[in-house]
Amino acid sequence: MRYFVITGHKAVTTGDFKLDDIAGGAGRLDILVRCVNSAFFLSHDLRRDVEIYLVCEGGNDPVKTVMFKGSELRYLNPDERSTSSLIRNALLKPLGEGMTKSSPGVYVGRYTFDDVLRMLSEKGEFVYLKEDGEDCRGFGFPENPIFVLGDNQDLTEEEESALLGYGPGRISIGPNSLHADHCMIVVQNELDRREAS
Repeated sequence: MRYFVITGHKAVTTGDFKLDDIAGGAGRLDILVRCVNSAFFLSHDLRRDVEIYLVCEGGNDPVKTVMFKGSELRYLNPDERSTSSLIRNALLKPLGEGMTKSSPGVYVGRYTFDDVLRMLSEKGEFVYLKEDGEDCRGFGFPENPIFVLGDNQDLTEEEESALLGYGPGRISIGPNSLHADHCMIVVQNELDRREAS
């Protein structure tokens, strides 16, 4: 399995945004939407061995996490509007304990960044995508990597401290600073190439 954890520092948690304004009124939700697409889409298929956790930290409502599970996903299309709609529908769901199913393969719960790390810590090993990390070309990826990265902002000091407590590997994907979704594609490609050989 491959796991991705993305912090949406300004991504609103209420779901009361317009689909035409995901970059502004939804707190840069557009970044998270592109990350979802980068996590799952192949040319004519979806990756089924991927889960992505979108930690939405913005707005007036407490933090929520939306999780997409590749093995169960339906109704995911490559356009940003339909992916935004899946996230919005999840954020609007009444929540109980744990994760609530919103649609096939999409879940939502009141999980903070720390909660998500704790939950995933038993499923694999953390890998921190950071510009000053080891070049990914020489990195020994764990069997079930849990990649952690920020949106258009770095992790906060508190978030980074929480992550470092799990002793993650720390990798860079190249000499230039790239968008979060592009970083994910590079990492996926690196893993694909290794698995193919």
